[in-house]
Amino acid sequence: MAKRERVMRMSVEQPLWRALTGYRVLTMLYAIALFVRAYDKFDRPWVAIAFFSVLAVWTLATLPRVANAASCTKRFLVVDLAVALTGILLTPLADSRQQVVGEGPTLPSIWTAGAVLAYAIKGGWRWAACASALVGVANIVQRGELTQSTVHNVLLVCIASIAIGYVVEVARASERTLARALEIEAATRERERLARDIHDSVLQVLAMVQRRGTAIGGEAAELGRLAGEQEVALRSLVAGGLVRTSHASEDASQGALVRAVEEPDEEPDEATPCDLRSLLFPHAGSKVTLSEPGAPVLLAPRAAKELAAAVSAALDNVRRHVGADAHAWILVEDEPDAVIVTVRDDGPGIPEGRLAEAEGEGRLGVALSIRGRLRDIGGTAELISVPGQGTEVELQVPRAARDTRGKAEKTR
Repeated sequence: MAKRERVMRMSVEQPLWRALTGYRVLTMLYAIALFVRAYDKFDRPWVAIAFFSVLAVWTLATLPRVANAASCTKRFLVVDLAVALTGILLTPLADSRQQVVGEGPTLPSIWTAGAVLAYAIKGGWRWAACASALVGVANIVQRGELTQSTVHNVLLVCIASIAIGYVVEVARASERTLARALEIEAATRERERLARDIHDSVLQVLAMVQRRGTAIGGEAAELGRLAGEQEVALRSLVAGGLVRTSHASEDASQGALVRAVEEPDEEPDEATPCDLRSLLFPHAGSKVTLSEPGAPVLLAPRAAKELAAAVSAALDNVRRHVGADAHAWILVEDEPDAVIVTVRDDGPGIPEGRLAEAEGEGRLGVALSIRGRLRDIGGTAELISVPGQGTEVELQVPRAARDTRGKAEKTR
């Protein structure tokens, strides 16, 4: 089975979870170190010892819970915040001096910020605001009054957690937008690959069936006609591509606000190359076989339009002089220094001297509609016709096609 690359999931927030894991361990050790240093000053050290025992076990046991967003459940967040709030409220019981002075750290110290940050990374700034508000209330209750240091610590935790939560939300929106863009790009590459495969195999087989069936006649001719119709339908699908999936979205939480808007038609920029294939495709049909490269054939817009118009004029001549049932073939060759388009028919050919005679009679279809157009853009048109073997018109446009008519008008 062939393997295809597909965007499964991206995670710009994963580094934050790893940082939070390390933060919880370090701040747990820091809180224990503060207790050990001030052990003699605690009125009831056994309360602190009991809390730190629970805190150490809880912190180490729940490290997998803060490894990613999927593991960090709402139930875990509630219990984790409850542990932090319990430690804050137990501080006056373990050290009555905190109730009087109110300047020292609480039992969990800055470990509490880790619980709030988990809310921020998991649910964004709104969750962070709720968690930090509960921490602020617990600090005020523990202090017994609203002191300057309490306000400072609460605001610091609140602002930091809300800011991180907002950054996480923006990162998630950017992640979704990038993932959608990569999916669109992958789908476009797949369409182009299918178009090349179809062009190189199925279309060629259908064209061959059409030609052979027409040549054999009888029931085979009907089969050739059906093959020709299917070739036209399939070529239309290849040229137009698959129906594009609408990526319009009014929900900004999906990563971006995307709307389908109407824009006025603009004249093509002369500096922007044009794909010649899109201009030649309308000529393809059951009587006209178009063979073009699988990759875009890029030319300056004016050169591409003039070349397509010359092809159209050549096909008009086929229908006019050979008949409505005549078959024609268009071959596009994309060379490094030029683009060559050959139009060939299966008619009786042009008698020698007939073109010169037509020009003498004032019928300048080939001279003006074909050669004149190519001359204006710096290209050439060569007509080869052998009686009984059809007619071939070779149109060649150099890669750096120039508009000689426009230059002539400027010099007047």
